[in-house]
Amino acid sequence: MTNIQKFFVRIGLPADTKIEKNFEFLKKLQLACVKTIAYENLDILDGKPLSLDHKDLFLKIVEQGRGGYCFEVNGLLSHVLKEMGFYVDDYFARYLRGETEIPMRRHRILAVRCDDGRFFCDIGIGQPAPRYPVKIEIGISQPQFDEVYKFEKDDEFGWILYDLHEGEWRKFISFTEEIQYEVDFVQPSFFCEAHPSSPFNKVPMIAIKTENGRKTLDDRTFKVFEDGKLSHIEENISDERFYNVLNEEFFIKYKK
Repeated sequence: MTNIQKFFVRIGLPADTKIEKNFEFLKKLQLACVKTIAYENLDILDGKPLSLDHKDLFLKIVEQGRGGYCFEVNGLLSHVLKEMGFYVDDYFARYLRGETEIPMRRHRILAVRCDDGRFFCDIGIGQPAPRYPVKIEIGISQPQFDEVYKFEKDDEFGWILYDLHEGEWRKFISFTEEIQYEVDFVQPSFFCEAHPSSPFNKVPMIAIKTENGRKTLDDRTFKVFEDGKLSHIEENISDERFYNVLNEEFFIKYKK
């Protein structure tokens, strides 16, 4: 099989899936990714230096059945989309939701062009986030599942993605259109791996989307959310249960 065929199989699609340069294909691809490739930081916790080289990412995520965080999974998606013939811009972004001060740009997102326009694609967020691409166009409410998103433009922060929460629009992610190269992501990724103030090197942070919600594993607490509501919780799970949950609920083939 080709690498693209292997990628399709990894995300639960037929190996012979037809590549189409339209929004419907991107929707199918992104939804499949977020339902099968977990957001996870286990290598960081194990002290294993992360490689952002696309060959290493393919080996880890596709062939070894692992997940990763934004610099990894969005890096892999960027490479795969380019191999499929899509035009992809890679940008730094700021994660704004829940922040009281201006955060640093330590998130990676993609802007993907297809026959239907230009779309924000991101499979590297563990929190509630778009399961479909979001069209990069000012002021259009874009519902998907039980969520609604829109973009606005700001003179300072560039494009700002908003999500609708309890009837109010709240800032979620911002990015400016300064194209970044692979080497540009090495330094912020290393900050996330190693800096004392990084939230990514403290406890396990695992998440995966489902058709109607998401599952999370924060340290030793396993939660299932459906239609925006908590439907299941297990606290202080044992090591044995932890590793079973990784495999059974998050599809992570993990060997410490």
